[in-house]
Amino acid sequence: MAQPTPLMPHATATWLVDNTSLSFTQIADFCGLHILEVQAMADDLAGSKYTGRDPIHSGELTQEEIERGQADPGYALKMQRAPVEVTRTKGPRYTPVSKRQDKPDGIAWILRNHPEISDAQISKLIGTTRNTITAIRERSHWNIQNIQPKDPVTLGLCSQRELDAVVAKAAKKAGTEEAEAAAPFDSGTDRDKLIAELRAEREANEKAAAEAAQEAEAAAWLEARRAAENEGDEQL
Repeated sequence: MAQPTPLMPHATATWLVDNTSLSFTQIADFCGLHILEVQAMADDLAGSKYTGRDPIHSGELTQEEIERGQADPGYALKMQRAPVEVTRTKGPRYTPVSKRQDKPDGIAWILRNHPEISDAQISKLIGTTRNTITAIRERSHWNIQNIQPKDPVTLGLCSQRELDAVVAKAAKKAGTEEAEAAAPFDSGTDRDKLIAELRAEREANEKAAAEAAQEAEAAAWLEARRAAENEGDEQL
């Protein structure tokens, strides 16, 4: 069974690079990172400079364990005290900083396509405030000119399952399900076709977004590797 990684792997690796003579391999293995990531930290090539986190202070390592690793480059550092898993059970949904700028687009899409969803449900689903929702609905938002309605699932603000659950709950509360049961429609109607087209478009967008993310990750890794190899050739 593999040992757990530090609570903040990149910050811990930065501290170990700056404050010890451990090998890059030892640091990478202990922090669960690729050795090229550690090399980039040491060469200040990382896209953002991490603030070091002392694993001794957190209890994840001891000074004796570090000294043992410095004396033997082949020694694998052992986690002294596994970090406590942090769970989030209450409060609004956390959205990564890189995606927060997409929230207004997702809110606008829900307001346009699912007006039956309440502001409280949107707030919980997207992780936003009712004031923001109201501003977008009334077109008084400070950035309304640049807001483009986009599927929140494609934007990564929520999962398809979460969105479907909210839509179903809102529809049931509004009584639309009973109305549809009282007036059934043929499966070949324009409404069915539109729903199928929207679903196919959403699935295509999700697939394209996933492929783009994989390609970007692979390109970044390859670029870092080439940079490390070029530096090694220059040193020779």
